[in-house]
Amino acid sequence: MKLFRTLLTYAGIGFLLLLMIAPVLSAVLGSVRTTGEFLAAPFGLPSEGLRWENYTSILSSAAFWRALGNSVLITLAVTILVVLLSSMLAFVFARMEFRGKGVWFNILSIGMLFPLVVAILPVFIQIRELKLINSYWGVILPIVTFSLPGSTIILRGFFRSIPRELEDAAYIDGCTTVRFFWHILLPLARPGLAAVATITVVAAWNDYLLALLVLNDAEKWPLPLGIMQFQGQYGTDWAKVMAFVTLLIIPAVAFYIFTEKYLITGLTGGELKG
Repeated sequence: MKLFRTLLTYAGIGFLLLLMIAPVLSAVLGSVRTTGEFLAAPFGLPSEGLRWENYTSILSSAAFWRALGNSVLITLAVTILVVLLSSMLAFVFARMEFRGKGVWFNILSIGMLFPLVVAILPVFIQIRELKLINSYWGVILPIVTFSLPGSTIILRGFFRSIPRELEDAAYIDGCTTVRFFWHILLPLARPGLAAVATITVVAAWNDYLLALLVLNDAEKWPLPLGIMQFQGQYGTDWAKVMAFVTLLIIPAVAFYIFTEKYLITGLTGGELKG
């Protein structure tokens, strides 16, 4: 029975992994085949040789590099703002005492219950009232806003785990609150900052809906919207679309692989415990 349960567990895990990797596998296989081959067998192997021209035609396109630059700009701006603002908020809620602290933190935490997709209509109305339609800031600011609650909670746990004695010793040596925050607290919380940055980068890099609603000018489209440029009036070159999707996935996957250990440590707070 123990062997049976073990086999059943591994079979279940393997099935879930297959479900998660199937779309990526289909995109990668489709990117090196013709559209006809892809439509005939989405998970089949190339029968006419690898068609690298699907990639070269995209990489030689000015629209791709323009979309890549837009994605990098949006992702960098969102990540910098989220890390900076969430670390400041976490510092206030973790190390300072003030009236209504618990209430304000609970209000902030409630923000995690409402993802951007749920609130997209009122968010769009506010963006329109602020005259941020067709502006990068119309995409950046909402993503930052909805990323702050979760990021603040992660960093608050790190900041609270730092001993008070260290803070008291810093103040005795003449350290100000700002210097303690920048030169002592943030370096000690690097795993938490890396975790927040990783989650934010992936979310901002893959954003589609908000950019679709806000950015009317194709010159400002990020990579997720750039895929629409391969959809013609009478048909879609699915092989090139799959190649574009693969190129979109590669940076996010590479960044995740590079920061995986920091993400795991950051979410568990391992380096600051004990």
